[in-house]
Amino acid sequence: MPKDTLSVTDNRTGKTYELPIANGCIRTADLRQIKTGPEDFGLMGYDPAFLNTANCTSRITFIDGDKGILEYRGYPIEQLAEHSTYLEVAYLIMHGELPTKKELDDFTFLVMHHTYVHENIKTFMDGFRYDAHPMSILASTVAALSGFYPDAKHVKDARARRVQMVRMIAKMPTIAAFSYRHSMGLPYVYPNNDLSYVGNFLSMVRNIGEAKYAVNPVLERALDVLFILHADHEQNCSTTATRLVGSSEVDPFSAVAAGIEALYGPLHGGANEAVLRMLREIGHVAKVPQFMKKVKEADGPKLMGFGHRVYKSYDPRAKVIKRMAEQVFEVTGKNPLIDIAVELERIALQDDYFVKRKLYPNVDFYSGLIYEAMGFPVDMFPVLFAIPRTVGWCSQWEEMITDDEQKIARPRQVYLGPKRRDYVAVEKRKPSST
Repeated sequence: MPKDTLSVTDNRTGKTYELPIANGCIRTADLRQIKTGPEDFGLMGYDPAFLNTANCTSRITFIDGDKGILEYRGYPIEQLAEHSTYLEVAYLIMHGELPTKKELDDFTFLVMHHTYVHENIKTFMDGFRYDAHPMSILASTVAALSGFYPDAKHVKDARARRVQMVRMIAKMPTIAAFSYRHSMGLPYVYPNNDLSYVGNFLSMVRNIGEAKYAVNPVLERALDVLFILHADHEQNCSTTATRLVGSSEVDPFSAVAAGIEALYGPLHGGANEAVLRMLREIGHVAKVPQFMKKVKEADGPKLMGFGHRVYKSYDPRAKVIKRMAEQVFEVTGKNPLIDIAVELERIALQDDYFVKRKLYPNVDFYSGLIYEAMGFPVDMFPVLFAIPRTVGWCSQWEEMITDDEQKIARPRQVYLGPKRRDYVAVEKRKPSST
């Protein structure tokens, strides 16, 4: 019977080492024993962007990119999107199991009665320029919450952790809505806890002088499904940022703010905006074949919304969103860009060039079309991503905090700079060659 080990022969010394294999991994720290001599630091792994390095174990989200599988705590995303609600999924991600009716009612009550923010938060947000990006306001305000809740620093206290997690999930839609209203020059609308989690957010965004905002149930359900699809996605850039910052045992508000800032980047949270820009540049369905031909050229445009770092087949979230888009357009009217998007997808799925490269639509390909149809400006797209991802960030943060193997993050580096040299007085220095 084969042993779960890896035998490595160092051709520099001729020595052979046996490294244990567990869960399909070797521990890179085990490479340290491979040395050329006593002064040698030992072998390290070099993996820019962590393309093949696991920095944690997790029980939250499972992805099989080759098969197009996404599961939260073992439940397929397709089933959750069809049958569940965002708060039910949030409970699942936080607690590991789907709630009973009473547990869900209690959790919903708890979240919905933490939606209000301190009045000073409004004053803080008023300090931003009228044209400040909503993501900048969101990230800064979430980071500022640590000043309002000093008990958040007790990260080793299980009860204190859960209090902060509920606070963040509850207050994120309020802060997001306030960020939108600030950027639009509109007065803030307070939460209405008689509404659902998503309905309350839409009310805070859309209500203009109405005693009670009537939320369209189709749009409410569509956004709820989009929130489910974005709740967590394994060790992506923003989740890794949250974990790395949180490893210093800083309060969770500061750690999640780091995640928001990572999401702010155009390579992460801004991808659906890039899709809309591409569709507008194409302009008409008749121009799609010519555009796809140019994409194949070496210096041609990029096909935005296709392909994914993880998925090498159809992103399961994209299938759900495509169906949801049709329901939304029945209410809002058809987005003229959808025809261009559908034709792009049709050609890409039939053309060997794209099929061989495993370029399939991802979650960003259709989500921007829905957000735009619902009346959200593109600056709000990453904010709409951040609201549901909050439960993922919080749960990943707590998992990291309670993992005895985790320490403060401190990656190694490969130094390629100058060797040791002595200081030269300024009058004796020669001009640099650059």
